[in-house]
Amino acid sequence: MIFNNTTPSPEIAQRRERVFLILAGLFLGTLAMLNILGISRFIKLFTLNFESTGDIVFAVAVGVLPYPLTFLATDLISELYGRKRANFVVFVGLILNLWVMFIMWLGGIMPGFETLTASGEIARDAAGRLPIFHEVRALTFGAVTASMIAYLAAQFVDVYMFHFWKKLTKGKHLWLRNNGSTLVSQLVDTVAVILVTHYYAKALPVDMAKPIFNQLLIFIASGYTFKLFVALIDTGPFYLGVHYLSRYLEIDPLVDVELELSAEGQEK
Repeated sequence: MIFNNTTPSPEIAQRRERVFLILAGLFLGTLAMLNILGISRFIKLFTLNFESTGDIVFAVAVGVLPYPLTFLATDLISELYGRKRANFVVFVGLILNLWVMFIMWLGGIMPGFETLTASGEIARDAAGRLPIFHEVRALTFGAVTASMIAYLAAQFVDVYMFHFWKKLTKGKHLWLRNNGSTLVSQLVDTVAVILVTHYYAKALPVDMAKPIFNQLLIFIASGYTFKLFVALIDTGPFYLGVHYLSRYLEIDPLVDVELELSAEGQEK
């Protein structure tokens, strides 16, 4: 791949591919981890007490904890390597999701050593739980289905919004495109995950005796508040990453913007 209209030296080309591999690996590894951990446990962030409604608990799934790192990784790839490579990594992430589901499905249908009931189903223990793998499998299916839908929407929105702000500001104001793209995409992701997890996977710890809509809003608010907080924090690492990596890789992130604007001017 040619950057800045020049062919890089072999050493610089190797640096660029290594850094790309690290960023893509961070993105894909985090994605695989959160899909397996997913909704296996919910963590209480804080509790608010209201006299009219009682305690309102803000909680997030354990799989949400590393998820903001995926947006930092794609933002760095977008800034340093361009939109095509960022979209390519997002597409590979979709394939990874499908691979995780396939392995879980295959591991579940192959014969094992579990005790079977008279009807041929896997026996549950005294607490009504399946063996560990099958419990994880059920939760992973729900988490991956939810994340696949949300993932595609959110990650492509993130890449699109990142380059929209980059083009609009002519490559200036890193904080705007970093936060602007992530905050919009995280909202899309959070809403999609919560709705799919509840209506498809039936895995949210909700109280069926209370209004479901209000509880879903709390889960959405909890997840988005956490992601919003982390997104604002990652502005510092993003600035540092772009500053040092652009020098180390000898990449000028503004070149893509200048070429795009030049192309548009010629079309007009």
